[in-house]
Amino acid sequence: MEIELYSDEYFMQQAYKEALVAESSDEIPVGAVIVAKDRIIARGHNQVEALQDATAHAEIIAITSAMSYLGTKYLKGCTLYVTLEPCVMCAGALSWAQLDRIVYGAEDGKAGFMRYGKELLHPKSKLEFGIMANTCGQLMTDFFKKKRK
Repeated sequence: MEIELYSDEYFMQQAYKEALVAESSDEIPVGAVIVAKDRIIARGHNQVEALQDATAHAEIIAITSAMSYLGTKYLKGCTLYVTLEPCVMCAGALSWAQLDRIVYGAEDGKAGFMRYGKELLHPKSKLEFGIMANTCGQLMTDFFKKKRK
């Protein structure tokens, strides 16, 4: 099945590639990209272990990169694609960044922000989920299975 260029599936595949980079560094495999006008302007993957920084989540790294690229503190007109439902910390950062859309793959029933509700996001941000959910979720499952051996 061919994926249409500039579709949600295409950009989620790009976020998934970032998650694989995280996995190859023995980081929790979460990846993110930020898109403006059908162009990836920022990429991020978890770097908590590498940076010894509990806040070095894929979303935070991508947000910082996108703001630097655009020279602004807001990301209006942008969409975040992330392989795993953001945590509460990242949801707060996403709210302040004021993205137009947030698209995530797999749900995170333990630490995902939806346990507390969509109200954690900026009121104008549109939320979509489930893009490549099985693939993204399986990557997480496999990662933690290896950790527990």
